[in-house]
Amino acid sequence: MSRFVDTLVATAAGGGQQRGMVTGEPKEPVRRTWAEVHEQAKRLTGGLVEGGLRPGTPVAVLAAAPALIAPTVQGVWLAGGSVTMLHQPTPRTDLAEWAGDTVKVLNMIGAGLVLLGEPFDALAPVLTEHDIAFRMITDLLDAEPLAEPVPVGEDDLALLQLTSGSTAEPKAVRITHGNLYTNIKAMVDRAEFVFDQDIMVSWLPTFHDMGMVGFLTVPMTFGVELIKITPVEFLSGPLIWPALISKYRATTTAAPNFAYAIVGRRLAKVEEDDAYDLSTLRIALNGAEPIDETAVKTFTDAGARFKMPPECVFPAYGMAEATLAVSFAPLFTGLTLDHVEADALEADNRAVPVPEDDPRRGTDEVRSFAVLGRPLDGLEAEIVDGEGKRLGEREVGEIRLRGEAVTPGYLTVDGPVPTQDENGWLATGDLGYLVDGQIVICGRKKDVIIMGGRNIYPTDIERAATSVSGVRAGNAVAVRIDAGTRRERFAVVLESKLAGDAEAERTLAKEVAARVRDAVDLRPYAVVVLPTGSLPKTPSGKVKRAATAVQFADRIHQSAGH
Repeated sequence: MSRFVDTLVATAAGGGQQRGMVTGEPKEPVRRTWAEVHEQAKRLTGGLVEGGLRPGTPVAVLAAAPALIAPTVQGVWLAGGSVTMLHQPTPRTDLAEWAGDTVKVLNMIGAGLVLLGEPFDALAPVLTEHDIAFRMITDLLDAEPLAEPVPVGEDDLALLQLTSGSTAEPKAVRITHGNLYTNIKAMVDRAEFVFDQDIMVSWLPTFHDMGMVGFLTVPMTFGVELIKITPVEFLSGPLIWPALISKYRATTTAAPNFAYAIVGRRLAKVEEDDAYDLSTLRIALNGAEPIDETAVKTFTDAGARFKMPPECVFPAYGMAEATLAVSFAPLFTGLTLDHVEADALEADNRAVPVPEDDPRRGTDEVRSFAVLGRPLDGLEAEIVDGEGKRLGEREVGEIRLRGEAVTPGYLTVDGPVPTQDENGWLATGDLGYLVDGQIVICGRKKDVIIMGGRNIYPTDIERAATSVSGVRAGNAVAVRIDAGTRRERFAVVLESKLAGDAEAERTLAKEVAARVRDAVDLRPYAVVVLPTGSLPKTPSGKVKRAATAVQFADRIHQSAGH
C-alpha cells in the first residue's frame, strides 16, 4: 500500500477521531470528524468497486460542497483510482461550450466516470446528451462499505491536476502517490505543523492545486482541524474569512493577492476595534508569482488593529508540476523583499542588491522581489542560462527543479509528455535567481518583453500602470507584440470604471503611457481601456497574458492608431 493511503487510514483510526472538518458556515455549520469522513469514503469505495471500477481508472469529480468532495476523493483513492477535479461552470458559463471542453478533458485523461454532486447535479442531462458516464455521489454514499482499501503502489497515479494554462488545449499534471506523500509531508514539516493544535481555514476552490492539495488533502491525511467554505461564499461576503479565523482561533490560511487586497480594504472600514481577533494566525500563505507587496501591506496594516501579527504573511513558491509546494519562506519572518538595480537586471541578467540606505530605493531605478525561501525537503533547485549552464548566486536564469515531488509528466490531447530531462530536471519556465539558497522569482520566461537588448518584466509595467488613479488594482496586463522579431513591442490592456467615456479613456491611456515610460524607459505601443470583468483569468484569479494578447489584438492595433 502507498504511504499516502496508509497515512489516511491510520489518521482515521487515530487523531481523526477527535479532529475533523467544519462545513456549511455561516448559516448551518456541520462538523464531521475525519474518522466519519473516512466511513463515508469507505461506502463510496464500496459503491465504486461494486460498479466495476478497476484500479488505476481516472475518475473525474464535479461538485462544489466540501462536505461531499472530501469523502468522494478519499473514496476514489481507497478504490485505487486517480482523481481529477473538473473546472466548474459558473452562472455566466456557456454550458454547451463547457460540455465540449469537458468531453475533451475526459477523453484526454481516459476517465471512466464522472462523480456528480450538488449544485452540479442539475448538469446530469448535459452529461447524458454528450454520452458522459456519471454517477451521483449521494447514491454511492449509501453503498456497502469496502472493508480494505484496494492496494496501490508509490508510482500509481493519485491526482491528474488540470493546469490553468493560457492555451485552449487542456493539460493535466500526473501526480503519483509517491509525489503526493513526499510533498505534503515536506510541507507540514517545514511549516512546523502540530496536528492536534493547528487549525486551518480555507475558501480556495478544490479544482485548484492549493485548495485541493494544501487545504483538503493535507488536513485529511494528517488529521488537522479544517474549516472549509466555497469561493462563492467568500466572494459574496469577504469578511466571512476573518470572521471564521476569529471564531475558530485559526492558525493557518492561504489566498491569492487579490483576496488579501479585498479583505485588507474591507477590514480597514470596520468600525469596532474588537470585531475580530486575528492574533492566532501564524501562517497566511501567499503563493502568487509575483507576490504583490501593496496587497500584502493593505492586509497587514488593516489586520494590525485586530491583533494580527504581520509576520504571519508566508510567501511561497509552488506549481502543480512539483505536486504543490516548491519553497516556503522562513516561518514567521513575514514578507522579505530583495531590492535590486533595474539596469543590471534588465541588461545583464544580474540581481545587484541595493543597500537599505541607498537613495535610489523607491525610485524607478530599483526593482523589488519577494524572497521565497529554500526548496522543501526532497526538492533541489538550480538556475541555468539559455544553454543549460548552471549559474551562480544572484545570476538570473531559468529555475529548474528535481526531486521526489516532481511529476513524471503531463497528459495532453496528443498523449503523454514527459516533464523531466535525462537527469531528472524539470524546466519550470520561471526566471529567477538564488540568494543564500533562497529562491527569488522575476517572472515567466514566455512573458518577458525583449526590447533594445533589455529583458523587461511585465510585472514592472503592470505595477506602473496600476499606480495610476482610475486603473483597477491588479487588473492591468502587459502583453508582448511581434514576440521574437526585431519589432518586438508591448501593449498595456487594463480595466477601469472609466471605460465607455471616450474622453476619460484617452486621458487615462495617456497617463498610463507616461507612467510606464517613466518606470521602464519605454513607451507602450498601445494602451487599451476595458470595462470591469473583461480580462481573461485563470480559475485562481491570475490574469492570462497570452490569452489577453490574442483576445484583444484588434483593439490593441486600433488603439495604437490613435
